[in-house]
Amino acid sequence: MSENSTCKPFACAIQNCLQENGYNESKCTKVIDELYKCCREFYEKEGPEALSVCCPKFNLLQLKLKQRLMKQIDAKLILK
Repeated sequence: MSENSTCKPFACAIQNCLQENGYNESKCTKVIDELYKCCREFYEKEGPEALSVCCPKFNLLQLKLKQRLMKQIDAKLILK
């Protein structure tokens, strides 16, 4: 198994974006997509059993990517 540090900057960018936007995930979709792309490349190179503290587990990443293709994002903007 392998540990991934190449995606760490993307994971940190998500945290920064969330902090800057009051934890509104819908404003951070682009940086989340960048992390998922990095993680997809990591699993393609290292295999689905690889480990990463920065990436969702392989099966969850597959689900997240499928949802994004269907235009379903993790967070919905809540209007008050």
